[in-house]
Amino acid sequence: MRDADRSDVEAYLSGERSALDRLVLRHRDRIYNLCFRLLGDPDDAQECAQETFVKVFRSLDGFRLQSSFSTWLHTIAVNTCRNRRNSAEFRFWKRVLRFGQARNEDDEPFEVEIPDSEPSVLTQLAEMEKTALVQSAMNALPYDYRTVLVLRHVQELSYEEICKITGYNPGTLKSKLARARVQLQKKIQACHGESRDGML
Repeated sequence: MRDADRSDVEAYLSGERSALDRLVLRHRDRIYNLCFRLLGDPDDAQECAQETFVKVFRSLDGFRLQSSFSTWLHTIAVNTCRNRRNSAEFRFWKRVLRFGQARNEDDEPFEVEIPDSEPSVLTQLAEMEKTALVQSAMNALPYDYRTVLVLRHVQELSYEEICKITGYNPGTLKSKLARARVQLQKKIQACHGESRDGML
């Protein structure tokens, strides 16, 4: 992927505008998934993913391949999501949604990967509930903890790449990851207990 990215970036910088389309197609699913995991809402994720690629389009002429395109792209996406979360409008509408209406199970944002073997409906529902449970627990974490978990365990980036994206040194990153894993486990257990209580 890195060789293909470098080739397309060089082609774009040389004037081949269609190379940008190849870069977008190669990375759009991963960037959407990153934004979704960080924001917990599919609409917000879609908007931030689009904004990320708009920023790439505007800035690519100044990109000089000093770091990998993927690392640079992830940095833009993480910062875009952070800005979105920190915006007054975002916080306002989240409060309106939280207090103005209850969200039922069908409204919970989650992603489901259905294997080709076509499991039973009960199996699919169990996987959906598990995915929604993990995302709910992720949403309850501090944003910096959520960020390092997603970059490491969802995007499967190296420690070196994550340090470049977040600006953390290796020791800080490992410490945050360790604490984030502990908190996530606690949140999952708490969410699981609440979901079971709601079924009684």
